[in-house]
Amino acid sequence: MNLSQVYRSTRSSSEDTMSFEEAVMKGLASDGGLFIPSVIPKVPEATLYEKWSTLSFQELALEIMKLYIPETEIPTDDLKKLVDNSYSTFRNSEITPLVKNVTGSEENLHVLELFHGPTYAFKDVALQFVGNLFEYFLQRSNKGLPDDQRKKITVVGATSGDTGSAAIYGLRGKKDVSVFILYPTGRISPIQEEQMTTVQDNNVQTLSVKGTFDNCQDIVKAIFACESFNQKHNVGAVNSINWARILAQITYYFYSYFRATGGKKGAVKFVVPSGNFGDILAGYYAKKMGLDVERLVIATNENDILDRFLKSGLYERSSDAAATLSPAMDILISSNFERLLWYLAREYVAEGDSQKAGLTVNGWFQQLKTGGRFEVPAEVLEGARKDFDSERVSNAETTSTIKEIYEKSQNPKKYIIDPHTAVGIRATIRHLANSDNKEIHYISLSTAHPAKFADAVNEALSGKDGYSFQKDVLPEELRQLSSLPKRIKLVERPDVELVKDVIEESLKEMNI
Repeated sequence: MNLSQVYRSTRSSSEDTMSFEEAVMKGLASDGGLFIPSVIPKVPEATLYEKWSTLSFQELALEIMKLYIPETEIPTDDLKKLVDNSYSTFRNSEITPLVKNVTGSEENLHVLELFHGPTYAFKDVALQFVGNLFEYFLQRSNKGLPDDQRKKITVVGATSGDTGSAAIYGLRGKKDVSVFILYPTGRISPIQEEQMTTVQDNNVQTLSVKGTFDNCQDIVKAIFACESFNQKHNVGAVNSINWARILAQITYYFYSYFRATGGKKGAVKFVVPSGNFGDILAGYYAKKMGLDVERLVIATNENDILDRFLKSGLYERSSDAAATLSPAMDILISSNFERLLWYLAREYVAEGDSQKAGLTVNGWFQQLKTGGRFEVPAEVLEGARKDFDSERVSNAETTSTIKEIYEKSQNPKKYIIDPHTAVGIRATIRHLANSDNKEIHYISLSTAHPAKFADAVNEALSGKDGYSFQKDVLPEELRQLSSLPKRIKLVERPDVELVKDVIEESLKEMNI
């Protein structure tokens, strides 16, 4: 248990820190930075490979979280209940099962299935936990208070698809919490839209915004930056900028590593479909905690700001997001990348000085805001390359990979993957082709159930012997969504004031 763990902003040049509870409930720092822990705890090898390697997913999650949450904030018994409750909603007893040797035993290509939660996406792993955390902190603050004095939180988030439904399912019906999720009209899959808009709980409202995901993300950031609105409504975040989401995702890196290696120390590469960088960042924390990860491979689609950065050291916003078959990764700016940049700045620019690192990161992001780009020193780029590789995967390759895995998979036969998973597996296949080391285990993260992306899966597999989307892919639970009534408000243009007005009006209707 780490009694001294506190949190600071990636853009802060002061010594100011805050508690875990403050960091989680606030979400985004007032200076626009993201919260990071004051220390990344190092786990001894003996603990990793003799103790942790045999633990269940829930037991492992508890051990990891205890290192980032002081017992003075959440006693261990309470934390255990939070963890157990969060994962009781999953359909698989292993929570995140590892499907080993998908293409046969020669290649060591394993697929980590992260889609067994309530909304069939990896984000459930974090957001079931975050929803319970919010309720825990609010209930504790509000104990014994009359209604008009109770602390409430207004969660505002943007989604390119899966975050929205996972956030809604994590927070629906939670006392003293209201949830507003913005998504770009016509830019998410029909099933994703149905999952969000058919939830009838009074504390949930979806906003369909005519614009792009980045427009929605910018509106959310502007709302966080508006002090008066924040103070009035106590705005909270569930996008991957919330530290608790990264924390919850660290567990499956340890868990899958131990499943791949039989609990021993081994050569493992993780390949992660990446947009906002939160998922792979959790792997970076696992590596820094002592898990012996050989490489972390960023797999991007045609929205390739991360791939371009690792090739050039230039972080440059494109003029427009390409609409791809893997829409959850259709981003212009990778919001969690800032956390990695802080660690690199501290090590390679600031000589270990946290305040100077904050100043450096703040400078870079001011350049991004004004000029749409910044370039890091060569040593920072080299630092990033010590842990990360990157691959860019096209739409055509995404389709061909879904087809190839269906045709060639051995365990199980006719394995069906979604387009985001396909981006990761294509990147994995490239790495396999370029490596002579047959001892390396490749763990490719599967971030969503294929049913959520019917168009992309059908485009690849229609006409295949005996293939049927309804029979082979679509779960009954998702099949029923289209017949349910919808709660949805249309926002005619991507305008901050307009969205704030809709939130105000909805809060009155909710009467929370």
